[in-house]
Amino acid sequence: MGTKKNFVLDTNVILHDYNCLKNFQENDIYLPIVVLEELDKFKKGNEQINYNAREFVRELDTLTDDDLFSKGVKLGEGMGRLFIVTGHVEAPKVQESFPVKKPDHLILAVAEYLAAKNPKVKTVLVTKDVNLRMKARSIGILCEDYITDKVLNVDIFEKSNEIFDNVDPALIDRIYSSKEGIDLGEFDFKDLVHPNECFILKSDRNSVLARYNPFTHTITRVTKARNYGIEPRNAEQSFAFEILNDPNVKLVALTGKAGTGKTLLALAAALGKLTEYKQILLARPVVALSNKDIGFLPGDAQEKVAPYMQPLFDNLNVIKRQFASNSNEVKRIEDMQKSEQLVIEALAFIRGRSLSEMYCIIDEAQNLTPNEIKTIITRAGEGTKMVFTGDIQQIDQPYLDSQSNGLVYMIDRMKDQNIFAHVNLVKGERSELSELASNLL
Repeated sequence: MGTKKNFVLDTNVILHDYNCLKNFQENDIYLPIVVLEELDKFKKGNEQINYNAREFVRELDTLTDDDLFSKGVKLGEGMGRLFIVTGHVEAPKVQESFPVKKPDHLILAVAEYLAAKNPKVKTVLVTKDVNLRMKARSIGILCEDYITDKVLNVDIFEKSNEIFDNVDPALIDRIYSSKEGIDLGEFDFKDLVHPNECFILKSDRNSVLARYNPFTHTITRVTKARNYGIEPRNAEQSFAFEILNDPNVKLVALTGKAGTGKTLLALAAALGKLTEYKQILLARPVVALSNKDIGFLPGDAQEKVAPYMQPLFDNLNVIKRQFASNSNEVKRIEDMQKSEQLVIEALAFIRGRSLSEMYCIIDEAQNLTPNEIKTIITRAGEGTKMVFTGDIQQIDQPYLDSQSNGLVYMIDRMKDQNIFAHVNLVKGERSELSELASNLL
């Protein structure tokens, strides 16, 4: 057990994780009263941050006690106490450097006040706001990011599939000839692979695209499957189709930079499985530009979000163009849209629903928090497959980064589960120009 600390929480920590009070072990937590005032502004609405604000306030209500403002309230066995700091506090450094009274500065003032009041106990400001951390450091206040749900190893999102060299060529020959695959125990790398991991096996005379199937405990061959007119252009895309087509894999993550085909592959695979699901749902979070709410846009709810959904329609049009305009495949897609068997909509519209016998594709998942990802996955009913796609280098949310977004959090937590699979796509296939821009600009 380390030395006890005092933590001052910023509002964005609570909006990111409403259960955050449970994650500070034996340390004491201080909430400036301005944080509660800010939470009040977020209580109304249907977004995840609104839900988080409401849940936190409800949890706080169960702890309500006069001691909350003086002696603090015990948070539980092995945990510290929670205090709410009210009124004006003496914070000369903050008042001198940041005289404007705004919530960030009032939170800073509480951190400075507690540090001066209890010099023998480390006082740390916890915030997901980089600018506020810079302000804190400029006047000597200890600060840190909220790291409870941060993923430490993000190297896997920079490299392509694993390649195992010096494999016995006879084993590779057997993989080609066996429909059932080869028992994992026959390979030297058996302790290095995760369930449903795909890789390339090489010997001095042959090679094969392979996958570890956790349901049969075998290494099986990955073939170049074609889905609804879309053919994989490289090994990574073949791996993606392999796991997208497997009904036993209920949760899939496809990561990669722009142009690697994440959404297109997922949609093509879904269309190729029409008979197995009642509905195909494509959704993506709405991240408004310049922090403007979409309410300022004209039209009804569907018309407001239509511009944000256009990339999904673009991928659908790519698939349509693989066939003649009067073909049965194109007609079938159009009929599915009319009958709402194929639905494209904003992610906010699916909250609260039970998603049964559906093929769900959640695009731009790097813009979701861990709590949002959890909320979506827990909506999955029987017979549902969920596919999350995203590029962790293109995060549009101010308080998320490559280590704390919901997509990498999900991959890190699910990587050893049999019904989960992850493929990282590295090679861009949109165009030579797109690949060049992605690598050089």
